[in-house]
Amino acid sequence: MQQDGARNKKINPSAYNALAYALWRVIWNKDDFERYVRGMLQDHSELMARLDFGRTKRETAGELVNLLRANEARYLDVTVALMLDIAGMDRFPNLERQVDGAEKVALAETAVAELRRWTGKQQEIIKEHEEHAATIAESAKQAQVIRAFTEAHEDLKQRFFVMHQATDKHQRGRDFEGFIDELFALYDLDPRASYSLEHEQIDGAFSFDTDHYVLEAKWWKEAIGRPLLDIFKTNIERKGKNTLGLYVSMSGFTSDALDMYAYSTPFITMDGLDFMAVLEQRIRLDELLRRKKRHASETGHCSLPVAKILSAAD
Repeated sequence: MQQDGARNKKINPSAYNALAYALWRVIWNKDDFERYVRGMLQDHSELMARLDFGRTKRETAGELVNLLRANEARYLDVTVALMLDIAGMDRFPNLERQVDGAEKVALAETAVAELRRWTGKQQEIIKEHEEHAATIAESAKQAQVIRAFTEAHEDLKQRFFVMHQATDKHQRGRDFEGFIDELFALYDLDPRASYSLEHEQIDGAFSFDTDHYVLEAKWWKEAIGRPLLDIFKTNIERKGKNTLGLYVSMSGFTSDALDMYAYSTPFITMDGLDFMAVLEQRIRLDELLRRKKRHASETGHCSLPVAKILSAAD
């Protein structure tokens, strides 16, 4: 936006101060704060490389704003996208979950209101160039999508923790099915809830990369053994040619079960550690499934622990 007629216009220093303060206030947990910043700066790895998330949120927010201000011409788009996204916040789920959530929300609302006041004063810069205005609007829209995606992830993670504490195992099983449906829907995997066929109960199904998957999900205390995987294999083979399977066992699988399907398998597996990695956003669900499917295609093995995927990426 600082091209042509806008080249000599500058964002007011007080607007930068309002951005730094609001960025610090609107998210409480450091992990969520880091994910938000990473999402907003996904096209600027050079900025991410200079941020130290081991420091306090206030220090990191100030550090980021200093970097943006020091090279305003280069980072004007991302600066305005940050300002508009935070100024547009009207709910703070991460803060609401804290013990003193009402107080934290009030401080965040005050910070956002001050930032909103300054974004209003910067409208001449924001709208100076039509092409840049369109770019910023798209950036703000993408930022809102990222924020909604992150908040949905956080809500699912909290539900996951609640299910871990459940004493009614049957209810937990039913809740787990709904949880999987919502998680898979978040990744546009077109999940289908449990349904019945003649002589067969299907926990669910979904579509991914042109393939149709049959889903089996168990949250038992014991690891799943070979007999249940054999039954699952038979059920998959009754379906269409492009049908694969995903067997979810929160307690994992016995070694003999995995050994049996170490060289040829029509299904892949997920366990509790896989779910935690996805919910903590250390890996996307679609990327995890893609890597597991590729591993099964190349090796015939039904299992690829998420730890191996993450360690290979480091």
